[in-house]
Amino acid sequence: MKFDKHYPTPQLTPYIKYFVVSENAVENEYKVFPSSGLVIGFQYKGQLSNLKDNTEIKLTKSGITGITDGYSVFKNSADIGTILVYFTEIGFTHFASHPAHELFNLSLSLDDIFDKKSIIKVEEKLAIANTDKLRIKIVEEFLLLQLKDIKTDKLIVEAVKLIYQSNGTIRIKELNEKLFISQSPFEKRFRKVVGTTAKKFASIIRFHSVLENLNEAKTLTEICYENNFFDQAHFIKDFKQFTGDTPENFKRFL
Repeated sequence: MKFDKHYPTPQLTPYIKYFVVSENAVENEYKVFPSSGLVIGFQYKGQLSNLKDNTEIKLTKSGITGITDGYSVFKNSADIGTILVYFTEIGFTHFASHPAHELFNLSLSLDDIFDKKSIIKVEEKLAIANTDKLRIKIVEEFLLLQLKDIKTDKLIVEAVKLIYQSNGTIRIKELNEKLFISQSPFEKRFRKVVGTTAKKFASIIRFHSVLENLNEAKTLTEICYENNFFDQAHFIKDFKQFTGDTPENFKRFL
């Protein structure tokens, strides 16, 4: 299995965290945990499906997944190849006219967001590209064509920064006070740019902090209280929503 990261050109750096070229020679089922940004996928070979309620839903060659508040299960065919585009937290709104929150908990065909002819062109080019470098270049050219000349919402950038600094434990009331903005207009701007509420986004950041803590020599009680959970029941409930497993079972397989 291959999962190689590639970093974008300087013009795309504010909006794209990185690209991934992923390949797998064998059929596989796997979980994907909630991410802090939207993700685009281009299948240049093979087939990807979403498994939901014991039903296999075949996905289009090019798709986009919004921020989710729970894990997803995917199944890939043998000999699959995918280019993944991981947006920064504020990145998606610089390419599409759709508010990011409209994609919350959804996986859509990419031609629901961008021009269908442009998507077909990318798919055709990727199908005949024979190196990862060329595949990344094709995707970058597509993104540069979609890039809009709009101002970045600096208040939301600062909000994201503060949430990260607290490992997702900052209260929204405190966030509003620090940013000198009332809750209602803040939430509207945050959802439009980031793709979910500030509270849900913070819970995703806290979840990723917990995942990092699980790799350390700490007890689950220590991890629970270091990440500001009221009690272990609350901690286990949140963790299970994001992974489908208890922290204890998850830690056992690390």
